Amino acid sequence: MKSLIIYFSRADENYAVGYIDKGNTEIVAEYVQELTGADMFKVEPTVPYAKDYKTCIEEAKQRIGNAPIKSKPTDISAYDTVFIMSPIYWGTYAPEVETALEGLDFAGKTVRIICTHEGSGLSGMPSDVKRMCKGANVDSNGLAIVGSKAKQSKDTVKAWI
Repeated sequence: MKSLIIYFSRADENYAVGYIDKGNTEIVAEYVQELTGADMFKVEPTVPYAKDYKTCIEEAKQRIGNAPIKSKPTDISAYDTVFIMSPIYWGTYAPEVETALEGLDFAGKTVRIICTHEGSGLSGMPSDVKRMCKGANVDSNGLAIVGSKAKQSKDTVKAWI
């Protein structure tokens, strides 16, 4: 089985964490890669978010439905399992994740969901992933990691995988 991690993560100021050099979701994505050997695709916005948290979340709200990204995966046919990972912004994944998923063929794939958050859990991410990943078997047992505990989550990730 070959796996792919499609993830969005943001450093700079994060809620309940302060300023960080590496985003919480990226830390968790690296644990998934280490434990599974999966390939990684980092979703990056065309226009970076502001460094301060409050401005960033307002920008994210404005990008819902129109979040251009630098590049996107175009062919996931070589993968059996796709991990979709994001912090929770406005009740679901970051808007750029939706842009990355648009047009991909998920038929016959297993999709697993991981988010980082500071109290919202998976929120609406599972239903939005199911909507975007038509034809996939979306694992309903997603993993929600408290962002401020991302660095200590490797054992939790290992047990979930």
